[in-house]
Amino acid sequence: MGKKILLIGGAGFIGINAAQRFLEEGHEVTILDNLSRRGTDLNLSWLRAAYPDRWRFVRGDIRFDRELLEQEVAGHEAIYQLAAQVAVTTSVANPREDFEINALGTFNVLEAARLAGHKPLIVYSSTNKVYGDLETLAIREDEKRYALSDYPAGISESYPLDFHSPYGCSKGAADQYMHDYARIYGLPTVVLRQSCIYGQHQFGIEDQGWVAWFIIAFLSHRPVTLYGNGKQVRDILFVDDLTRLYSLLFVNREQAAGKIYNVGGGSENTISLLEFLGHLRDEYGFDITCRAADPRPGDQKVFVSDNSALERDLGWKPAVGSLAGIEKITAWIRENLPLIQSLYT
Repeated sequence: MGKKILLIGGAGFIGINAAQRFLEEGHEVTILDNLSRRGTDLNLSWLRAAYPDRWRFVRGDIRFDRELLEQEVAGHEAIYQLAAQVAVTTSVANPREDFEINALGTFNVLEAARLAGHKPLIVYSSTNKVYGDLETLAIREDEKRYALSDYPAGISESYPLDFHSPYGCSKGAADQYMHDYARIYGLPTVVLRQSCIYGQHQFGIEDQGWVAWFIIAFLSHRPVTLYGNGKQVRDILFVDDLTRLYSLLFVNREQAAGKIYNVGGGSENTISLLEFLGHLRDEYGFDITCRAADPRPGDQKVFVSDNSALERDLGWKPAVGSLAGIEKITAWIRENLPLIQSLYT
């Protein structure tokens, strides 16, 4: 029998993919979103056409609509807190709004769950930025990429926290509130420190969602900027693998409750910006010209997630390789390009 699942920020890129996953599994889904992000209305329109039943939309803002939030949380068995301000550069320009969305908004979600009485599962979408810029690590510079010399398997959850940038501070504060509400109040929270997620329904911009952004920009003949030397490395994770994990956490809530996990593509799915751009040029014939700019504040030269804790506890590991995932998102963008381009005018 289907369960009631609340996706906060569920009209965004990850949320709409999570909604699809849970609807396919037979659950009832509520999406709570303030629709402030580019493309959320298009995502909802797509979901209405593809899945006309067993879900509902509630417009609300986790910063202000506390009574609505408490009402919705009380009626659901699992809460996925995906609502966020997601760009480091935006947090530097407007740190108050960043704090109110990421820290205060998530605190309001936790309080709603504490007051609900039935202790719903809460899965929080955190970030690898809670580990800072990793500048103290030994970083090797190769021809087209950086590498972590002392961490070939990636960064684990035991690595020291070092909040860098207002975004890192706000997400890190919420990350730790989530963890502590499990210890103090017994709420079954799970923190996922996510690496670079990409996939269908992602309307990337220069500051966030770089895999989608570069593909959209090149197909639309828009100028792009390469910050730094392009050797920055990320372990990219296709969104279908992330939503599969979301489902596993729901099924295995007792095993995962109170835990913090790093989640990304892992060492087998790393790619630098230069390697990514070269792949787009060689595989798809993209005409690639980038303007050069200085590195952005808080940008990690390299980050790779050590996923071993998730594999040990839940048997989860990425199934979609980076090149296969890039092929999938490129095909989706091409198929929907006119609609996507309407968002960037």
